[in-house]
Amino acid sequence: MSAALPLLMPMLAIVVGLVVLVWSADKFIDAAATVARHYALPPLLIGVVIIGFGTSAPELTVSAISALEGSPGIALGNAYGSNIANIALILGITALISPIVVQSGILRKELPLLVGVTLLSVALLWDLHISRLDAAVLLLTFAAIMAWSVWHSLRSGDDTLGTETQAELGAHTLATVRLAWVWLAAGLLLLIASSRLLVWGAVQAAQGLGVSELVIGLTVVAVGTSLPELASCIAAARKKEHDLAIGNILGSNLFNTLAVVGLAGAIHPLAAEPEVLSRDLLVVGALTLALFVLARQRRGRPGQISRWSGAALLLTFVGYTVFLLTTSVAQGPA
Repeated sequence: MSAALPLLMPMLAIVVGLVVLVWSADKFIDAAATVARHYALPPLLIGVVIIGFGTSAPELTVSAISALEGSPGIALGNAYGSNIANIALILGITALISPIVVQSGILRKELPLLVGVTLLSVALLWDLHISRLDAAVLLLTFAAIMAWSVWHSLRSGDDTLGTETQAELGAHTLATVRLAWVWLAAGLLLLIASSRLLVWGAVQAAQGLGVSELVIGLTVVAVGTSLPELASCIAAARKKEHDLAIGNILGSNLFNTLAVVGLAGAIHPLAAEPEVLSRDLLVVGALTLALFVLARQRRGRPGQISRWSGAALLLTFVGYTVFLLTTSVAQGPA
Protein backbone atom coordinates (compact mmCIF):
# COMPACT_ATOMS: atom_id res chain seq x y z
CA MET A 1 0.00 0.00 0.00
CA SER A 2 2.74 2.46 1.02
CA ALA A 3 4.79 1.58 -2.10
CA ALA A 4 1.85 2.63 -4.29
CA LEU A 5 1.40 6.01 -2.57
CA PRO A 6 4.38 7.77 -4.26
CA LEU A 7 2.81 6.92 -7.65
CA LEU A 8 -0.63 8.27 -6.74
CA MET A 9 0.09 11.94 -7.45
CA PRO A 10 1.95 11.34 -10.78
CA MET A 11 -0.84 9.04 -12.01
CA LEU A 12 -3.46 11.60 -10.97
CA ALA A 13 -1.48 14.32 -12.75
CA ILE A 14 -1.37 12.19 -15.92
CA VAL A 15 -5.13 11.55 -15.85
CA VAL A 16 -6.08 15.17 -15.10
CA GLY A 17 -3.51 16.46 -17.60
CA LEU A 18 -4.85 14.22 -20.38
CA VAL A 19 -8.50 15.07 -19.69
CA VAL A 20 -7.86 18.84 -19.73
CA LEU A 21 -5.49 18.47 -22.71
CA VAL A 22 -8.05 16.66 -24.88
CA TRP A 23 -10.91 18.96 -23.81
CA SER A 24 -8.93 22.14 -24.46
CA ALA A 25 -7.75 20.82 -27.84
CA ASP A 26 -11.39 20.24 -28.83
CA LYS A 27 -12.33 23.80 -27.78
CA PHE A 28 -9.28 25.12 -29.64
CA ILE A 29 -10.41 23.35 -32.85
CA ASP A 30 -13.97 24.70 -32.54
CA ALA A 31 -12.70 28.24 -32.02
CA ALA A 32 -10.15 28.09 -34.85
CA ALA A 33 -12.67 26.61 -37.30
CA THR A 34 -15.24 29.29 -36.40
CA VAL A 35 -12.72 32.09 -36.97
CA ALA A 36 -11.61 30.51 -40.27
CA ARG A 37 -15.21 30.20 -41.48
CA HIS A 38 -15.88 33.82 -40.51
CA TYR A 39 -13.08 34.92 -42.84
CA ALA A 40 -14.46 32.65 -45.60
CA LEU A 41 -11.49 30.30 -45.93
CA PRO A 42 -12.10 27.28 -48.21
CA PRO A 43 -13.37 24.15 -46.38
CA LEU A 44 -10.50 21.96 -47.58
CA LEU A 45 -7.99 24.56 -46.37
CA ILE A 46 -9.64 24.58 -42.93
CA GLY A 47 -9.51 20.78 -42.85
CA VAL A 48 -5.88 20.55 -43.91
CA VAL A 49 -4.46 23.35 -41.74
CA ILE A 50 -6.86 24.39 -38.96
CA ILE A 51 -8.39 21.09 -37.87
CA GLY A 52 -5.17 19.22 -38.69
CA PHE A 53 -3.21 21.55 -36.42
CA GLY A 54 -5.84 21.41 -33.69
CA THR A 55 -5.94 17.62 -33.43
CA SER A 56 -2.13 17.59 -33.19
CA ALA A 57 -1.97 20.43 -30.65
CA PRO A 58 -1.67 18.00 -27.69
CA GLU A 59 1.40 16.32 -29.20
CA LEU A 60 2.93 19.69 -30.07
CA THR A 61 2.54 21.23 -26.62
CA VAL A 62 3.55 18.08 -24.72
CA SER A 63 6.74 17.57 -26.77
CA ALA A 64 7.62 21.28 -26.59
CA ILE A 65 7.23 21.34 -22.80
CA SER A 66 9.19 18.05 -22.54
CA ALA A 67 12.11 19.50 -24.53
CA LEU A 68 12.00 22.69 -22.46
CA GLU A 69 12.17 20.68 -19.22
CA GLY A 70 14.94 18.33 -20.40
CA SER A 71 12.92 15.16 -21.12
CA PRO A 72 13.86 14.17 -24.70
CA GLY A 73 12.53 10.64 -24.22
CA ILE A 74 9.00 11.91 -23.67
CA ALA A 75 9.32 14.44 -26.52
CA LEU A 76 10.39 11.83 -29.10
CA GLY A 77 8.31 9.00 -27.64
CA ASN A 78 5.18 11.16 -27.74
CA ALA A 79 5.70 12.09 -31.41
CA TYR A 80 6.62 8.67 -32.81
CA GLY A 81 4.37 6.77 -30.41
CA SER A 82 1.43 8.91 -31.57
CA ASN A 83 2.23 8.00 -35.18
CA ILE A 84 2.15 4.31 -34.27
CA ALA A 85 -1.10 4.74 -32.33
CA ASN A 86 -2.68 6.75 -35.15
CA ILE A 87 -2.17 4.05 -37.77
CA ALA A 88 -2.28 0.81 -35.79
CA LEU A 89 -4.71 1.66 -32.97
CA ILE A 90 -6.96 4.40 -34.36
CA LEU A 91 -7.25 3.28 -38.00
CA GLY A 92 -7.53 -0.30 -36.73
CA ILE A 93 -10.51 0.57 -34.52
CA THR A 94 -12.03 2.82 -37.21
CA ALA A 95 -11.80 0.09 -39.88
CA LEU A 96 -13.44 -2.42 -37.53
CA ILE A 97 -16.37 -0.01 -37.14
CA SER A 98 -16.59 0.70 -40.87
CA PRO A 99 -14.15 -0.39 -43.64
CA ILE A 100 -12.31 2.70 -44.92
CA VAL A 101 -12.49 3.39 -48.66
CA VAL A 102 -9.83 5.82 -49.92
CA GLN A 103 -11.12 7.89 -52.83
CA SER A 104 -9.57 11.35 -52.52
CA GLY A 105 -6.73 12.16 -54.90
CA ILE A 106 -5.18 14.41 -52.26
CA LEU A 107 -4.79 11.50 -49.86
CA ARG A 108 -3.08 9.36 -52.47
CA LYS A 109 -0.54 12.16 -52.95
CA GLU A 110 0.00 12.64 -49.22
CA LEU A 111 0.69 8.95 -48.54
CA PRO A 112 3.95 8.80 -50.57
CA LEU A 113 4.86 12.13 -48.96
CA LEU A 114 4.46 10.57 -45.51
CA VAL A 115 6.73 7.69 -46.54
CA GLY A 116 9.38 10.19 -47.66
CA VAL A 117 9.08 12.22 -44.45
CA THR A 118 9.55 9.05 -42.38
CA LEU A 119 12.74 8.25 -44.32
CA LEU A 120 13.93 11.82 -43.68
CA SER A 121 13.43 11.26 -39.94
CA VAL A 122 15.52 8.08 -40.08
CA ALA A 123 18.32 9.95 -41.87
CA LEU A 124 18.34 12.81 -39.37
CA LEU A 125 18.23 10.45 -36.37
CA TRP A 126 20.96 8.18 -37.70
CA ASP A 127 23.44 9.75 -35.25
CA LEU A 128 20.85 9.44 -32.42
CA HIS A 129 20.64 13.20 -32.09
CA ILE A 130 18.26 15.93 -33.27
CA SER A 131 20.34 19.10 -33.46
CA ARG A 132 18.95 22.57 -34.05
CA LEU A 133 20.05 22.23 -37.69
CA ASP A 134 18.08 18.95 -37.97
CA ALA A 135 15.13 20.72 -36.35
CA ALA A 136 15.37 23.53 -38.90
CA VAL A 137 15.29 20.97 -41.76
CA LEU A 138 12.16 19.38 -40.28
CA LEU A 139 10.39 22.71 -39.75
CA LEU A 140 11.28 24.01 -43.23
CA THR A 141 10.04 20.76 -44.77
CA PHE A 142 6.82 21.11 -42.80
CA ALA A 143 6.39 24.72 -43.97
CA ALA A 144 6.93 23.66 -47.59
CA ILE A 145 4.36 20.86 -47.31
CA MET A 146 1.83 23.20 -45.68
CA ALA A 147 2.38 25.76 -48.44
CA TRP A 148 1.84 23.03 -51.06
CA SER A 149 -1.31 21.82 -49.27
CA VAL A 150 -2.73 25.35 -49.10
CA TRP A 151 -1.94 25.99 -52.78
CA HIS A 152 -3.39 22.64 -53.83
CA SER A 153 -6.55 23.04 -51.75
CA LEU A 154 -7.19 26.53 -53.13
CA ARG A 155 -6.93 25.43 -56.76
CA SER A 156 -8.54 21.98 -56.50
CA GLY A 157 -12.05 21.46 -57.76
CA ASP A 158 -14.58 19.02 -56.35
CA ASP A 159 -12.90 16.48 -54.14
CA THR A 160 -14.27 13.87 -51.75
CA LEU A 161 -12.17 15.16 -48.88
CA GLY A 162 -13.32 18.74 -49.44
CA THR A 163 -16.98 17.69 -49.54
CA GLU A 164 -16.65 15.68 -46.32
CA THR A 165 -14.76 18.51 -44.61
CA GLN A 166 -17.55 20.97 -45.51
CA ALA A 167 -20.10 18.64 -43.92
CA GLU A 168 -17.93 18.18 -40.82
CA LEU A 169 -17.38 21.91 -40.23
CA GLY A 170 -20.94 22.26 -38.96
CA ALA A 171 -19.85 20.36 -35.85
CA HIS A 172 -17.03 22.85 -35.20
CA THR A 173 -19.00 26.07 -34.73
CA LEU A 174 -19.26 28.55 -31.85
CA ALA A 175 -22.04 31.13 -31.48
CA THR A 176 -19.98 34.26 -32.25
CA VAL A 177 -16.55 35.17 -33.57
CA ARG A 178 -15.84 37.12 -30.35
CA LEU A 179 -16.51 33.97 -28.31
CA ALA A 180 -14.30 32.03 -30.73
CA TRP A 181 -11.37 34.40 -30.13
CA VAL A 182 -11.82 34.04 -26.36
CA TRP A 183 -11.78 30.24 -26.59
CA LEU A 184 -8.82 30.36 -28.96
CA ALA A 185 -6.75 32.11 -26.29
CA ALA A 186 -8.19 30.10 -23.38
CA GLY A 187 -7.73 26.81 -25.24
CA LEU A 188 -4.07 27.61 -25.93
CA LEU A 189 -3.40 28.50 -22.29
CA LEU A 190 -5.10 25.33 -21.08
CA LEU A 191 -3.11 23.25 -23.59
CA ILE A 192 0.15 24.59 -22.19
CA ALA A 193 -0.88 24.22 -18.52
CA SER A 194 -2.22 20.67 -18.94
CA SER A 195 0.86 19.67 -20.94
CA ARG A 196 3.14 20.78 -18.12
CA LEU A 197 1.07 18.78 -15.64
CA LEU A 198 1.12 15.72 -17.91
CA VAL A 199 4.89 15.90 -18.48
CA TRP A 200 5.55 16.23 -14.73
CA GLY A 201 3.34 13.21 -14.03
CA ALA A 202 4.95 11.17 -16.81
CA VAL A 203 8.50 11.87 -15.58
CA GLN A 204 7.60 11.02 -11.98
CA ALA A 205 5.74 7.87 -13.05
CA ALA A 206 8.69 6.69 -15.14
CA GLN A 207 11.02 7.09 -12.16
CA GLY A 208 8.57 5.39 -9.82
CA LEU A 209 7.88 2.44 -12.13
CA GLY A 210 11.53 1.95 -13.03
CA VAL A 211 11.07 2.39 -16.79
CA SER A 212 12.54 4.95 -19.17
CA GLU A 213 10.83 8.21 -20.06
CA LEU A 214 10.88 7.03 -23.67
CA VAL A 215 8.61 4.09 -22.83
CA ILE A 216 6.18 6.32 -20.93
CA GLY A 217 6.18 8.70 -23.91
CA LEU A 218 5.56 5.87 -26.39
CA THR A 219 2.66 4.39 -24.42
CA VAL A 220 0.65 6.43 -21.92
CA VAL A 221 1.49 9.89 -23.26
CA ALA A 222 1.30 8.94 -26.96
CA VAL A 223 -2.06 7.18 -26.69
CA GLY A 224 -3.44 9.97 -24.50
CA THR A 225 -2.46 12.76 -26.89
CA SER A 226 -3.92 10.76 -29.80
CA LEU A 227 -7.41 10.75 -28.26
CA PRO A 228 -8.61 13.73 -30.40
CA GLU A 229 -7.72 11.79 -33.56
CA LEU A 230 -9.52 8.70 -32.20
CA ALA A 231 -12.69 10.69 -31.49
CA SER A 232 -12.68 12.44 -34.87
CA CYS A 233 -11.97 9.23 -36.81
CA ILE A 234 -14.73 7.24 -35.08
CA ALA A 235 -17.18 10.09 -35.72
CA ALA A 236 -16.13 10.21 -39.39
CA ALA A 237 -16.44 6.42 -39.76
CA ARG A 238 -19.98 6.44 -38.38
CA LYS A 239 -20.92 9.10 -40.95
CA LYS A 240 -19.15 7.13 -43.74
CA GLU A 241 -16.73 10.06 -44.22
CA HIS A 242 -13.84 7.73 -44.98
CA ASP A 243 -11.47 10.21 -46.61
CA LEU A 244 -11.88 12.58 -43.67
CA ALA A 245 -10.95 9.77 -41.26
CA ILE A 246 -7.74 8.79 -43.03
CA GLY A 247 -7.00 12.44 -43.84
CA ASN A 248 -6.96 13.21 -40.10
CA ILE A 249 -4.38 10.47 -39.55
CA LEU A 250 -2.13 11.47 -42.47
CA GLY A 251 -2.19 15.12 -41.43
CA SER A 252 -1.49 14.26 -37.80
CA ASN A 253 1.45 11.96 -38.66
CA LEU A 254 3.01 14.55 -40.97
CA PHE A 255 2.58 17.14 -38.22
CA ASN A 256 4.06 14.88 -35.53
CA THR A 257 7.07 13.83 -37.60
CA LEU A 258 7.98 17.31 -38.81
CA ALA A 259 6.49 20.05 -36.63
CA VAL A 260 6.37 18.29 -33.25
CA VAL A 261 9.90 16.86 -33.39
CA GLY A 262 11.16 19.97 -35.19
CA LEU A 263 9.83 22.40 -32.60
CA ALA A 264 11.06 20.25 -29.70
CA GLY A 265 14.54 20.06 -31.28
CA ALA A 266 14.58 23.80 -31.92
CA ILE A 267 13.78 24.46 -28.25
CA HIS A 268 16.50 22.08 -27.04
CA PRO A 269 18.62 19.55 -29.02
CA LEU A 270 17.33 16.02 -28.40
CA ALA A 271 19.46 12.98 -27.60
CA ALA A 272 17.72 9.77 -28.69
CA GLU A 273 18.05 6.29 -27.23
CA PRO A 274 19.23 3.66 -29.78
CA GLU A 275 15.81 1.95 -29.59
CA VAL A 276 14.14 5.00 -31.14
CA LEU A 277 15.91 4.24 -34.44
CA SER A 278 16.17 0.43 -34.33
CA ARG A 279 12.68 -0.26 -32.92
CA ASP A 280 10.23 2.63 -32.88
CA LEU A 281 11.00 4.38 -36.18
CA LEU A 282 11.21 0.93 -37.78
CA VAL A 283 7.63 0.25 -36.65
CA VAL A 284 6.51 3.71 -37.83
CA GLY A 285 8.06 3.04 -41.26
CA ALA A 286 6.54 -0.44 -41.58
CA LEU A 287 3.06 0.81 -40.62
CA THR A 288 3.33 3.76 -43.04
CA LEU A 289 4.30 1.42 -45.90
CA ALA A 290 1.43 -0.93 -44.95
CA LEU A 291 -0.99 2.01 -45.07
CA PHE A 292 0.41 3.03 -48.47
CA VAL A 293 -0.20 -0.49 -49.82
CA LEU A 294 -3.72 -0.73 -48.37
CA ALA A 295 -4.81 2.70 -49.65
CA ARG A 296 -3.36 2.24 -53.17
CA GLN A 297 -5.76 2.00 -56.11
CA ARG A 298 -5.96 -1.40 -57.80
CA ARG A 299 -7.23 -1.75 -61.38
CA GLY A 300 -9.13 1.51 -61.14
CA ARG A 301 -10.78 0.58 -57.86
CA PRO A 302 -10.17 2.72 -54.75
CA GLY A 303 -7.97 1.42 -51.96
CA GLN A 304 -9.61 0.01 -48.86
CA ILE A 305 -8.74 -0.77 -45.25
CA SER A 306 -11.04 -3.72 -44.59
CA ARG A 307 -12.16 -5.04 -41.21
CA TRP A 308 -9.55 -7.83 -41.51
CA SER A 309 -6.86 -5.22 -42.16
CA GLY A 310 -8.17 -3.18 -39.23
CA ALA A 311 -7.94 -6.23 -36.96
CA ALA A 312 -4.36 -6.86 -38.16
CA LEU A 313 -3.41 -3.24 -37.42
CA LEU A 314 -4.97 -3.45 -33.96
CA LEU A 315 -3.15 -6.71 -33.16
CA THR A 316 0.09 -5.10 -34.32
CA PHE A 317 -0.43 -2.26 -31.86
CA VAL A 318 -1.20 -4.65 -29.00
CA GLY A 319 1.85 -6.79 -29.84
CA TYR A 320 4.15 -3.75 -30.06
CA THR A 321 2.88 -2.35 -26.74
CA VAL A 322 3.22 -5.69 -24.92
CA PHE A 323 6.76 -6.13 -26.28
CA LEU A 324 7.63 -2.57 -25.28
CA LEU A 325 6.38 -2.96 -21.72
CA THR A 326 7.79 -6.43 -21.06
CA THR A 327 11.26 -5.60 -22.38
CA SER A 328 11.40 -2.24 -20.60
CA VAL A 329 10.42 -3.75 -17.24
CA ALA A 330 13.08 -6.45 -17.70
CA GLN A 331 15.80 -3.91 -18.57
CA GLY A 332 14.83 -1.17 -16.11
CA PRO A 333 15.23 2.56 -16.72
CA ALA A 334 17.82 3.84 -19.18
